[in-house]
Amino acid sequence: MGALQVETSSKDVAVLDTQSSSLSAAVIGEPSPLRKMISVASIAAGVQFGWALQLSLLTPYVQLLGIPHKWSSLIWLCGPISGMLVQPTVGYYSDRCTSRFGRRRPFIATGAVLVAVAGILIGYAADLGQMAGDKLEQTPKKRAIWFFALGFWILDVANNTLQGPCRAFLADLAAGDAKKTRTANAFFSFFMAVGNVLGYAAGSYTNLHKIFPFTMTNACDIYCANLKSCFFISIILLLSLTVASLLYVKDKQWSPEKGDSNVKTPFFGEIFGAFRVMKRPMWMLIIVTALNWIAWFPFLLFDTDWMGREVYGGDSAGDGKLKNLYNQGVHVGALGLMINAIVLGFMSLGVEWIGRKMGGAKRLWGVVNFILAVCLAMTVLVTKLAEAHRKTAGAYAGPTEGIRAGALTLFAILGIPLAVTFSIPFALASIISSDSGAGQGLSLGVLNLAIVIPQMFVSLGGGPFDALFGGGNLPGFVVGAIAAAVSGVVALTVLP
Repeated sequence: MGALQVETSSKDVAVLDTQSSSLSAAVIGEPSPLRKMISVASIAAGVQFGWALQLSLLTPYVQLLGIPHKWSSLIWLCGPISGMLVQPTVGYYSDRCTSRFGRRRPFIATGAVLVAVAGILIGYAADLGQMAGDKLEQTPKKRAIWFFALGFWILDVANNTLQGPCRAFLADLAAGDAKKTRTANAFFSFFMAVGNVLGYAAGSYTNLHKIFPFTMTNACDIYCANLKSCFFISIILLLSLTVASLLYVKDKQWSPEKGDSNVKTPFFGEIFGAFRVMKRPMWMLIIVTALNWIAWFPFLLFDTDWMGREVYGGDSAGDGKLKNLYNQGVHVGALGLMINAIVLGFMSLGVEWIGRKMGGAKRLWGVVNFILAVCLAMTVLVTKLAEAHRKTAGAYAGPTEGIRAGALTLFAILGIPLAVTFSIPFALASIISSDSGAGQGLSLGVLNLAIVIPQMFVSLGGGPFDALFGGGNLPGFVVGAIAAAVSGVVALTVLP
């Protein structure tokens, strides 16, 4: 099952094997107690709180700053780019970090500090833009957009700096035990769900700014003040969890073995070397993961915008009534994401047991990908029902209770495949890399490329592609449904 087995006839591949084996040997030993794995996994709650705010509030916010819908997806391009460059780089250097604080902890702490900086930049973008010269009545607010984009990029870099070392730290603590590796990743997925619930709850609560009354300013209206308040809470939560976990769980200092200094391969040499010698199991995992994220990313990017625009019939650039409808839809979408996160949390705790009952991880992954495909296809039906209702009840009517319930039901059901997406691929990558003697950080970084490259295509082409079909979100959702169905077939037929 080794995905990174080497051919000794190749000199550069032999060097890769020598380094990877040394890195793997650094963490081999007795698995750590489960409570320590849970403590490290809990950092995911703080990370995901911030992601939840991004997914539920920031796409509508960039449009309120004046970026057209068809170009708003370009703002999200920073996530895939930073994921493609940052996570493999951080994984590579965290495998080799010789700090007295350990290999993973310095990177996790750095990521947490960067999240705090990014949250302040995003929350205060409108205020900083006004200070830099934006007029209150001006649209688009160009300077605010620049501050927002800077904070957004830093936030994605920070999240990638955090998540890779956290998962690698869990794999280190599991010490090659396959069951504990799966359990640790299931808890990581569970705490991601906890962070989602908290983040989406905060995003759906419209009076959060009253807790922080100083957030409302001339440049920052109620929506902006709520967003600013959400990021304050996000920063406090993440820093608290990170400090508590890093103080409680010690990370062994890594010391290179004798002779390691004579066999160094540059970072990109290791990345290309890893791809060159990957065997079938890892390639199949990468293919299914890539197809899976082509399916997920359009919905994760535009789910609340879909609720505000297609389901509620609002428009972020329309008159007062249409803007109000749009904001209602966004907040109901945040509620749907909170329900999604609750289902995700319960499902995460049952992934290991359900996988055994269904006959293995690949069967479970394949089946839930078909669930994902059906749910994405059903967004078309919900949208058409909402449009038909507005034709008879009026443009400002909003959806019926039945249509609203149908949309929220889709959010809830999607928590099932999302729990599997957040746990099984990473557990399989850790197990495969342990079997092959590869470094955990580098292996998870390689897997992350299968996530971020599809996201780059969606970010670059999603807006213009949707514009070709009327400017809505449905074209991207339909492509996602097709990709999910294909990933389900591939998972069931070619995964080992």
